[in-house]
Parts: sequence; structure tokens; C-alpha cells
Amino acid sequence: MTDRNFMFVIMLMNLPPENETTGYVLIQAEGGLNQQRIAICNAVAVAKIMNATLILPLLKQDQIWKDQTKFEDIFDVDHFIDYLKDDVRIVRDIPDWFTDKAELFTSIKRTVKNIPKYAPAQFYIDNVLPRIKEKKIMALKPFVDRLGYDNVPQEINRLRCRVNYHALKFLPEIEQMADQLASRMRNRTGASSPYMALHLRFEKGMVGLSFCDFVGTRDEKAKMAEYRKKEWPRRYKNGSHLWQLALQKRKEGRCPLEPGEVAVILRAMGYPKETQIYVASGQVYGGQNRMAPLRNMFPNLVTKEELSSKEELDGFRKHVTSLAALDFLVCLKSDVFVMTHGGNFAKLIIGARRYMGHRLKSIKPDKGLMSKSFGDPYMGWATFVEDVVVTHQTRTGLPEETFPNYDLWENPLTPCMCKA
Repeated sequence: MTDRNFMFVIMLMNLPPENETTGYVLIQAEGGLNQQRIAICNAVAVAKIMNATLILPLLKQDQIWKDQTKFEDIFDVDHFIDYLKDDVRIVRDIPDWFTDKAELFTSIKRTVKNIPKYAPAQFYIDNVLPRIKEKKIMALKPFVDRLGYDNVPQEINRLRCRVNYHALKFLPEIEQMADQLASRMRNRTGASSPYMALHLRFEKGMVGLSFCDFVGTRDEKAKMAEYRKKEWPRRYKNGSHLWQLALQKRKEGRCPLEPGEVAVILRAMGYPKETQIYVASGQVYGGQNRMAPLRNMFPNLVTKEELSSKEELDGFRKHVTSLAALDFLVCLKSDVFVMTHGGNFAKLIIGARRYMGHRLKSIKPDKGLMSKSFGDPYMGWATFVEDVVVTHQTRTGLPEETFPNYDLWENPLTPCMCKA
């Protein structure tokens, strides 16, 4: 045991017994479904660190999602509370004795702000716990990535894994619909067959935020420039510096792959035209024209809307997060998962597949290599195929060695395997 972990254990010994928690803590899990999932895991861990009672986290969507989903609309609350009962005391709502519920996240006296990113356990012991003891109930805001990985005891990381892989279960109706979609993918040819899931991140917001340059007409490029100028004026400035920046980002592999680029990569990897592909994606920037190269090379490509009837999905449409949960589960169950850009969705899928034993392949395309290859007019197909195959032998979701500030959600190997 390290000195840091030893001191943490001593501090825990000085906290009240489990049935006498230090107070109540409430967090807002912001963003999309998978960002919220990470925030919930961190909330449980923070409550454990301070021996506080956790109020069921509030889900708050960002401007893109605009979805009024509650925890109980997406997750099995009874299972969540029961599974974690020996770790953290969790209650469904703010206690009745607290009368200022509406002001909890706006009251300076009741809200802890300015929590640093990837804060250590010690930060909560020193700065948050005293306020909880004094006020009895505190809100933490904002709360997304406010707990570190390598500066907390391993028992806390293992707890986060238990929350992520065991305590957080989607509602039965979501699980059942996802099972149906996965089954339909496997039986589209009339006989049981494997399928690939493709997380295609090429929505207008992603393309705009990337500040990368993509193939398109002069009119498309002008409209994208106006969009970026409106949404990100500080980064856009006068636009004169963006071309060089776009070239640099593409060389470094920091640009989302276009659907056509994904198609070429998959074909170079040896996947045939007949491959069954499930696409998890928002509205693709450029619409059907942008999707045409991918569909032409892989015609057996479908979305959940094409796999199911309107009536089947109507019950899920009132909560955007429910539809995202369906995509998440169908991707998780796939024989091959392919990501095209970073993000919480992809990292949680890859991490879960690693946690389950690395039996299912997860492909992370080397976008830097792709940029170099696509930009070489003298490279033949055979050379390109060889480069793709060799480079991606180590990018298929196998275990990776951890390192300082590693991402627990994508690589749960060391803190979680065989111990969670």
C-alpha cells in the first residue's frame, strides 16, 4: 500500500460509521447519455470517499440533446440502489426536511463549484467534506470529469467499475428492444451470421467543432464557415488561420473520418461487400450524398430505424437518451465494433468489451496513417492494404498497458479486471 493510500484509509477510519453518513450530496450529470454515465460513476465514488448519502443524480442535457430525461426513465433505479447498498447509501430524492429544493443548485451556500478536473480523493476530504458536515446537504456543480484515476485509491476505481458494468442497468424494455435489434442483425440473411457495428461520428456539430477541412462544394464550405463563425466565434476569429490548422489536425489524425474514408479502410482490412453493418449515428452531415460511398461499398448497412417499425420505436422517442441506449447496447453486442472518432460512446463500448474478456474485436482506425495514405497519389492499392493491415494489428481492443492519467473507461484492465 502506498503512503497516499495509507493516509486515505486513516482518513476513512475517522469518518462516521456507514449508518451515520456525513450528510447528503447531489450532482447534476450533464451532457449526453454516456457523459452522464461517467458522471454517475464518479458521483458514487465521491460519495464513498466522503461517506456521504448520495441523492439519485439529476440528468441534465446540454443544448444539443435538449431532452428532459430523469434517471428512472433510462436506468433501473431499484437495481442501482440495491447493488450498491454495501458501498454507498443512495436515496431517491432530496430529504423532505430540506425545503429549498429549487434553489439547491443556485445557492452559493449549498453548491460546491470550481472543483478541478481529475481532482484527487484528498481534494474532497479537505474541501467538500467539511461543507457537507456543516450544511448537511450540498450540490456539486459542474460534475463530469471531477475525479482523477491515478490519484485515488484502487478500491475507488474498482467501485467505479462496479457502478459502470454492474449497477447501471438500462430499463428492461430498453434491454429487450436492443436484444431484438441485435437478433435481427444476426438473422438478416436467413441464417445466423456475425455483424459489425459502426459508430459514425460525422454530424454537423462534430464536423464544425473539429475545424477540419472536408470534401465538399464551394457552397457547402461557405455555409460551414458561417456555422463555425456563429457557434465558435473566438476560435473562428477571421478564418484566415483555419486552413493551416485543418491540414495540421488531419496529419495528426485528429479529424473525424468521412463515411467514404471508413468504407475504404474496412475494405482494405478485408471486410467483403456482404458484411452486415449496423450504423449508430446522428444525422450525417451532407446526408445521403455523403453516405453514398459507404453504402455503395457495403450495401447491407442499416440503422435501428430500418431494422424496426415506427410503432416499435415510438415508445422510445420521447427520450433521446433511450434511443442512444439502444445504439449503445446493439454496438456492445456486435461481433466487431468500429469507431470513427473519439468520445465517451466509443470509449465506454471498448472498455466494456475489454472488461468482458476481449472476446469481441474493437477497431480504432489510425486516422493519422489514413491521412498520409489518402494524400499519397503514388501509393498503390496493395501497398495501402499492407499499411492498413499491419498498422491495425494492435488496434483491435486488446489489453493496453496503463499509464499516468490513463482513461479508466476505455482501459479498465489494471484497476478492475478480476477484482470488481
